[in-house]
Amino acid sequence: MTLHIPFDNSYAALPDSFYARVKPEPVKAPTLIAINETLARDLGIDGLDDPNLAALFAGNAIPDGASPLAQLYAGHQFGQYNPQLGDGRAVLLGETIGTDGIRRDIQLKGSGRTPFSRMGDGRAWLGPVLREYVVSEAMHALGVPTTRALAAVRTGEVVVRERPLPGAVLTRVAQSHLRVGTFQVFAARGDTKALQTLFDYAVARHYPDAPDPVSFLNAVMRRQAALVAHWLSLGFIHGVMNTDNCSISGETIDYGPCAFMDSYHPETVYSSIDRYGRYSYAAQADIIVWNMAQLATALLHLMPDPEASVEPFTAQIHTMPDMIRAEWLRKFSAKIGIAEPTPEDAALIGDLLTLMQNAETDFTNTFRGLVDGTARDQFTDPTGFDAWAARWQARIVSEEDPLGRMSAANPLLIPRNHQIEAMITAAVNGDDAPFARLMTAYATPFAANSNVDDLRSPPAPEEVVQATFCGT
Repeated sequence: MTLHIPFDNSYAALPDSFYARVKPEPVKAPTLIAINETLARDLGIDGLDDPNLAALFAGNAIPDGASPLAQLYAGHQFGQYNPQLGDGRAVLLGETIGTDGIRRDIQLKGSGRTPFSRMGDGRAWLGPVLREYVVSEAMHALGVPTTRALAAVRTGEVVVRERPLPGAVLTRVAQSHLRVGTFQVFAARGDTKALQTLFDYAVARHYPDAPDPVSFLNAVMRRQAALVAHWLSLGFIHGVMNTDNCSISGETIDYGPCAFMDSYHPETVYSSIDRYGRYSYAAQADIIVWNMAQLATALLHLMPDPEASVEPFTAQIHTMPDMIRAEWLRKFSAKIGIAEPTPEDAALIGDLLTLMQNAETDFTNTFRGLVDGTARDQFTDPTGFDAWAARWQARIVSEEDPLGRMSAANPLLIPRNHQIEAMITAAVNGDDAPFARLMTAYATPFAANSNVDDLRSPPAPEEVVQATFCGT
């Protein structure tokens, strides 16, 4: 059966200034690594037994109904504004409306040069492709809004980074690829007509109940506040929260130097390019506010009197830290079994985190240990934890089913950095078995399974990953 993707494209109908029409560059010898059959069915895709799947998901052939293009956007990268970025190694094939009625993009990542590639080759090597595939699907299983992975393909070609590496292409699915930087590029150019067109499109696609810039900004802020609080509750560090990597839809996007913490410390940084901790674990709550301020700055251009709107927009942005704190309290309260948190519960949670930081305990295993009674074992000297646990037990004694609540909020498994690196090393050497094992394990991260108990273990000293990389 021939692969059929029910494309229903809307972004390609926007003005030409929004994108560059470009086709993926064919590769030498594509071979399929993985296809996400469940996601494909949700997208309404048929014909997964097509013998040409590898060629289709490598970009060697264009599926019927696709309208390939590279999107334009700008962005602040580590605080510095770049006036034109765009999809330098990705091609949007088109959109589908899934069986759930939601419109989603299907994009090839690593599919070759585009007009926005600058000096890049437009390619991706196998490591970042498999990292994004595994981590994005794990995030989905953890309940985090995220882009998804539909397919991964080896290209049969070499990509040169620090050394020659095997090339690969990822097929990514997102509710859209609209970013804060998409708004920034037209605002910076003073192209109010294009900015208005983009705004109307974003409202219709994502926020039909927020038809004006003020309500739209508030809606995006709320989704971002919930998203970042969810990251924090899992010990996730995005690593490169530039405005061009900040999705308007509120999905986690662009898994570059991302990582999950092992030992808890709020200043943890993994990204090799984040030299000053701008995007550290704890800083994410502040940076998302900064990113939303950049979106607000762009939206000012759509107000009847932009200058008069600066003050109310600023006041609106200043409400976001409270949004994040409320979401943080809700997420972390669930992790200790509390359904309806009070402001006093923030101190209880904070005291546990301080104990964890001082003892350098494993973030995931300590919280899951509250479920199975092993949290105390994480502490070399449990005296402080014992005192905290007495307060905690007194607090949750009146809670209904705190154990069930904690079990649903505290995963047993996360994609640990050393396991991801070991999987990539194996795949580079032609062994995809570790990749398949991680995909199976991370699909049910809250379920006890003795067959994957080893995946719960923090890294041994020689396995600790000190830095992660973008892979571009």
